[in-house]
Amino acid sequence: MLSTFVKISNVTNLSDARYCAGMGVDMLGFSMDESSTFYISPKKYEEMRAWIAGVQLVIETRETDPNRLVQQLSLYPCEAVQVEDPNLLPFLSTELNKPLLLRVDVDHYEAGELEALMGRYASDVTYFLLETEKNEPLTEHWKLMIGALVRDYPILLGFGLDDADKVTEALSQTKVAGIALRGSAELRPGYKDFGALMDILEALETDD
Repeated sequence: MLSTFVKISNVTNLSDARYCAGMGVDMLGFSMDESSTFYISPKKYEEMRAWIAGVQLVIETRETDPNRLVQQLSLYPCEAVQVEDPNLLPFLSTELNKPLLLRVDVDHYEAGELEALMGRYASDVTYFLLETEKNEPLTEHWKLMIGALVRDYPILLGFGLDDADKVTEALSQTKVAGIALRGSAELRPGYKDFGALMDILEALETDD
């Protein structure tokens, strides 16, 4: 059992999926976007899904067309959906009846804008996932800002978590609902160096 909620994003191989599920993570994320480096075909997804138990499967997408998104989701049985376009949320919350995650690239938001976004869509969102394309560090400024936002909104922190010490520190200082880590490629089929991911998950293990 892990001491906090953990989502693993960008899962592309069974090694990651089975290891993380066995460690007790809460969510595994798979991209259905063919343009993504992390794309998983419906066939591969179904094959991997058959080997995974005890974890919620999340389909991740940057799709902006609601009808096309729903059509594609029919090929990916899942427990939750993650989108990046907030305009989709009201439609999806009624159409899908599944938990929704909104991935937010914090590179594009000031503090006030981020709070306004969360306030507007909070009723449709189960978790706001904060990530950064520019690989920004988790500065003291960000810790203070996120620490204030978590009083009102469910946030998964997905940046500045390079090692176990930084994860422990971030959880202590921000009190976020959980964290989001990323999967990585296999060295070759069936062989994987879990590296920092293993260190972080092992540090989060509890005796319960």
